[in-house]
Amino acid sequence: MSERSVLTTTGQSIASGGTGGELTAVDSKDGKIVRIRPMHIDDVYTHEELADSMWEIEAGGKTFRPEYKAAPNYMALAYKERVYSKNRVRMPLKRVDWDPAGERNPENRGKSKFVEISWDEALDIMESEIRRVIDTYGPYSVLCIGEDGHRESKDLHAGGGMHATAMDKLGGYTRETRTPDSVEGWYWGAKHFWGSGFNYGGGLIAPPQNNYSNWNVVKDVSENAELLLFDAGDWELTQNYASMFFSRLIKFWEEIGKEFVVVDPFCNYTAVCHKDFKWIPILPNTDTAFDFGVMYVMITEDLYDKEFIDTHSVGFDKFKAYLLGEDEEGIAKTPAWASERCGVPVHTIKAFARNISKKAASHVHYSSGSIKTPYSHEPGRAQAYLLAMQGMGKPGVQQLHLEATSMGCEKIASSSTRPFSMLNHCRQFFPSAQSLPRTGIAEAITDGELKWWGSPAIVYVTTPEQFQEFNYPADPQKALAMQQAMAARAGVEPPTEAPEINRVHMLWSEKPCNMNCWNGGFEFQDAIRSPEVEFFVTNHQWMENDSLFADLVLPVTTCLEDNDTMGASMTVGMRHAGYTPPACDRVGESKSDWEIALEVLDRFGKRAEVDLGMTTDEWLKHGFERSQLPTEISWEEFTERGFYFPKLDEHYKELLPGMRGFYEDIENYPLDTPSGKLEFWSEALATNFPDDKERTPMARWIVGGPKEEGWTHDETQWGERCKEYPLLVTANPARFRVHVQGDDIAWYREIETTKVKGPDGYLYEPLWLAPEDAAARDIADGDIVKLYNERGIVLTGARISQRVMPGSVVVAKGSRVDPIAPHIDRGGAINLISPQEGVSKHCKGFVVTGYLVEAEKLTREEMDEWRATYPEAFARAYDEGQGITRDAWVISE
Repeated sequence: MSERSVLTTTGQSIASGGTGGELTAVDSKDGKIVRIRPMHIDDVYTHEELADSMWEIEAGGKTFRPEYKAAPNYMALAYKERVYSKNRVRMPLKRVDWDPAGERNPENRGKSKFVEISWDEALDIMESEIRRVIDTYGPYSVLCIGEDGHRESKDLHAGGGMHATAMDKLGGYTRETRTPDSVEGWYWGAKHFWGSGFNYGGGLIAPPQNNYSNWNVVKDVSENAELLLFDAGDWELTQNYASMFFSRLIKFWEEIGKEFVVVDPFCNYTAVCHKDFKWIPILPNTDTAFDFGVMYVMITEDLYDKEFIDTHSVGFDKFKAYLLGEDEEGIAKTPAWASERCGVPVHTIKAFARNISKKAASHVHYSSGSIKTPYSHEPGRAQAYLLAMQGMGKPGVQQLHLEATSMGCEKIASSSTRPFSMLNHCRQFFPSAQSLPRTGIAEAITDGELKWWGSPAIVYVTTPEQFQEFNYPADPQKALAMQQAMAARAGVEPPTEAPEINRVHMLWSEKPCNMNCWNGGFEFQDAIRSPEVEFFVTNHQWMENDSLFADLVLPVTTCLEDNDTMGASMTVGMRHAGYTPPACDRVGESKSDWEIALEVLDRFGKRAEVDLGMTTDEWLKHGFERSQLPTEISWEEFTERGFYFPKLDEHYKELLPGMRGFYEDIENYPLDTPSGKLEFWSEALATNFPDDKERTPMARWIVGGPKEEGWTHDETQWGERCKEYPLLVTANPARFRVHVQGDDIAWYREIETTKVKGPDGYLYEPLWLAPEDAAARDIADGDIVKLYNERGIVLTGARISQRVMPGSVVVAKGSRVDPIAPHIDRGGAINLISPQEGVSKHCKGFVVTGYLVEAEKLTREEMDEWRATYPEAFARAYDEGQGITRDAWVISE
């Protein structure tokens, strides 16, 4: 019997972000995956061997510790369906009516189909197009899309910047800067209150003295918090990108008697999965009004921590005057005032304020809700103010967020989020002579120019950088100065001539979901149909979203097909380093992003400048040897066992939790704000943007208004647009998908809350409506519903429920694009109709929830008219289990 005929098992770290997931055991036979199951780590290590790596928390008379059976995310356990999806790209694909030597027909992107071609032809096209663009316009006319972001967890073979690495060797590129898409409100708002935050720039609170890392926050919350406030995120769904460990943690908190409150427009999955949660319904993006009403009660009833505010903050007097109506505006932000705007009853606002003031209460945030809305810097600041008034950092009063969940500090840990070894060659977070914010690409291509402020990278950017003006096309002299500064820092010879900079004419994407993961999706589709985009190539595993609009699609391996070293360093029960050999044969002729970049560079004689002539196995060993792992385990043992849990620091329980140092000793633990304290009034904002009425030096209730009056948004129920579009939409991540990943998994699509089967047999993305809003529109459960505004139409399936706050609707983001016609989509991809504009004038972040829409039952007559007008859209191959598949877009020979 051959070795391939024997069942083999490999340990894998499957996740949809760059930091890995909890361990799975992947069983394979004859080169194919048989099943995927949670790893039992004590099948590989004895309990004694694991003892020094196992943290524990003692609280409420109980002990909480990691289990020997891993808790992988749902998608990991279903990943066999992703690997063998009918939507996999198996060969390079070329759009049938795109001819690099003739007519390019950009207007047909997203309409015309594809044919399979060989890798030789695909690489010929890549070489010739890159050479043509560089010779005609210069290298900065190549825009590399996909700096980090929503992708599989890989190490050496990772995407999200390998194309940038290749283009850097060919002379340069225009950088697509990843925006702080999970932390917008904190990034653009709270950073001006409490400083840079996690990873030196992410905006969620972290102590500068610990390398901007948080330790023992979960420990402090478990031991000392009485009340947990879930007011910007749904743990039961957002943890799914890495593990289901938080479900175990919440269960422990329930067992020791914690009190829970969820403030959300939707009775979310955390609330319904756990019996002890109280739900406070609120209208989308009115959290600022709610928080102001709460803080009004805390001030007028003398409930806030006055001593802490007096010694640890500046500018509180200005905010207090605004809140009490004692300033020039003269409007007191009473609970009654707040209730009129947020829909929460006055008595509930008062009770909430008294409850959080009399108990040790921590705030739980996880990348959703008001933090991704128009003017999200206002709820971001307001919630930070509220935490400060509670005495931020005192026992049980913390901000527990996605970067503050590491359970125990390991001896070799460099931060609370960084992997234990890294081989990633992707060029990420490096400045470039020309850049574009991810949220500004469509506008830049369409208008030919763009102005914005601040490099909106999610990490490694200080608060003052938000005051720096950027322009597209870039000024060659400013670009030269940047290149010279970077050369000086690297200790290499600086350039003396300004680079040749032009507008973008080629797009190369390693993360083809801009239209569906970020804002203004229909405008992005319009932009890439522009003749200005002469060539659009994507690297991707599946035929979906942006790839439907490409000229060339290059097939990429999944993480289970690569020989790699991927562990897990965030949002898991125990962080680990992993050796992850291929679990199966490669599907079709797919290659990793690393391999694609090397093959392109090979055409230019530059391959060795990246791979240094080393094999994959040599690189994996090299990555291990340059890490701290060899101080605890040998390479031979590491590869034999397949994973390793580093030992905990002997004093890990004694590390100051979260912001405790700042609370107890501000002199030795100051913030990195200008004053070293919390700044209710930001002099930096007042000085740099004195005329900004949308983000003033202090948090305010901002309604917005018409563009002709200088407003970026009119997306509330108190403006003019609400007369035509009266519903506010909540568009958070889905329960079982992770952003756009997993929409083709049949196991998920069978769940009744995941899809709604329409009368035409198509599985539509659910639109959750309150019964009274559905009745007012004559919408019944299961109807096909048009959800629309002036930006376009997406089709959905009605799901009527009292889980929804009246006046609002809920659609999970991430359903795949299925275009019927320009600005009409059948797939229910909600981000297509989100605003293209940024958070506000000086904040080029994204807005993907809390905006205005209208819902209307789709009549049979209108559907029939579309079928007659756009027959090709309805003739595409469709599989109920997986939806639109590769065969819908690829012409078979």
